Amino acid sequence: MEIQKVMVIGAGQMGAGIAQVCAMNGYDVMLHDLKEEYVEKGLKGIRKQLQRQVEKDRISETDMERFMRQIHSSTRLSNAEEADIVIEAALENMEIKKNIFAQLDEFAPSHAILATNTSSLPITEIAAETKRPEKVIGMHFMNPVPVMKLVEVIRGLATSDETFNTVKSMSESLKKTPVEVNDFPGFVSNRILMPMINEAIYTVFEGVATPEDVDEVMKLGMNHPMGPLTLADFIGLDTCLYIMETLHEGFGDDKYRPCPLLRKYVKAGWLGKKSGRGFYNYS
Repeated sequence: MEIQKVMVIGAGQMGAGIAQVCAMNGYDVMLHDLKEEYVEKGLKGIRKQLQRQVEKDRISETDMERFMRQIHSSTRLSNAEEADIVIEAALENMEIKKNIFAQLDEFAPSHAILATNTSSLPITEIAAETKRPEKVIGMHFMNPVPVMKLVEVIRGLATSDETFNTVKSMSESLKKTPVEVNDFPGFVSNRILMPMINEAIYTVFEGVATPEDVDEVMKLGMNHPMGPLTLADFIGLDTCLYIMETLHEGFGDDKYRPCPLLRKYVKAGWLGKKSGRGFYNYS
């Protein structure tokens, strides 16, 4: 199946990034959110990102305007009737995603693939809300989407080979590297990354080292480009907690138990960079 028209659900940082890379690689894109103001905010963010590319002489002003014309606003989910693929990048909440997919199943044409950008939730459970589980798949982009090359392509229990191959080809057309993953909690990226971040938080919680020193060890000793606590602040500590809880519940293994200090920071509203304070102060 050839994909020409893409609908992205959610105009936040991830959704806007997905819409941007799709537009930059020749796809006609609908950027959807609940309110026009949310979509406009997403479009402004895309224009800002593209303007930086212009300033660095990576693209021309003409390119930027052409890419922006490729992206159209949507506030009606029924617009999915025009899409060949819908990529959902809404809040990381199972009930919200189930509700969206049940509606998309009604609106999207029978040939359309329904993909979710979830970072940890079960694809099979989301697919069960539809009458086309063979056309439901995970398409987990990394943040920031325009920069990061990886896409985890996650097969649900019923995902067909045709759906997988179409999404793999599309990922490659976006100049990304798709990696095939099966449907387990956290997939590969977060199953490995989040316990490392959680363990780094435990070292601070237990007084082993300061956040600065933990990050320095991982950068200088393990050649990581960014320390785990800086990365946690960048991801959002609430998101880290949610994924650890998903892993803990999904596997039933105490090695995935979220650190009490992580819970305390989230309850305090110290969510990382987006709130101005996490393991580091951004004010």
